[in-house]
Amino acid sequence: MSKPRKGTLVDRLKRVDWQRVSTDLNEHGSATIEGLLTHAECRSVSQCYTDDALFRSRILMARHGFGRGEYKYFAYPLPQLVATLRSSLYPHLASIANRWSERLRVPTRYPSAHSRYLSSCHSAGQTRPTPLLLRYGPGDYNCLHQDLYGGCVFPLQLTVLLSQPGEEFTGGEFVMTEQRPRMQSRAEVVSLQRGDAVIFAVHHRPVSGTRGVYRVNLRHGVSRIRSGRRHALGVIFHDAK
Repeated sequence: MSKPRKGTLVDRLKRVDWQRVSTDLNEHGSATIEGLLTHAECRSVSQCYTDDALFRSRILMARHGFGRGEYKYFAYPLPQLVATLRSSLYPHLASIANRWSERLRVPTRYPSAHSRYLSSCHSAGQTRPTPLLLRYGPGDYNCLHQDLYGGCVFPLQLTVLLSQPGEEFTGGEFVMTEQRPRMQSRAEVVSLQRGDAVIFAVHHRPVSGTRGVYRVNLRHGVSRIRSGRRHALGVIFHDAK
């Protein structure tokens, strides 16, 4: 588990133990980074929720069968902190994503700069920004799902918890399931504190078996909120149609 502390967001990302992140992703499909955002940054991002000018759309989850709660997709230009997080984190994850492609023997390769990757998304008709801010209240939850928005899919994404468990809300754990061929699903709960981030596979990851490397499918969601209000920031690196 990596523990950035002080300095700018870019400084904190540079101090992350990316080898450990890569190892955790390879072994478990997720990796946590403690204290990626400061408490002040968490409050600042959470407070964005009431400013509709920052967003392109609002989704009521129950209306679409996604669960209960709501979220909003940011519009371009993204808020500076969100834009910095997305562009500065991407190069570290692109190298991991390329190694996954090699292991799975698929031709897709990801450029080192996020701007170049977004250009390929936009050429494919995926032009709408996907970073989002999620808000949950008592009884709300997020069904297990995958964040796919078109043919261009970057295989890793990030969620940052913006609220403090036990103080601002109870329940609301981040949950992942993994389905391996001819096996029952494996569930994992990722414990987070305010400002912590979890990096995880969008839809599948490579796993080594007795007959070589195969892919396993993953989904993620949020368990039921028992009390309070939970905010989270989602950073997805591909854009949407």
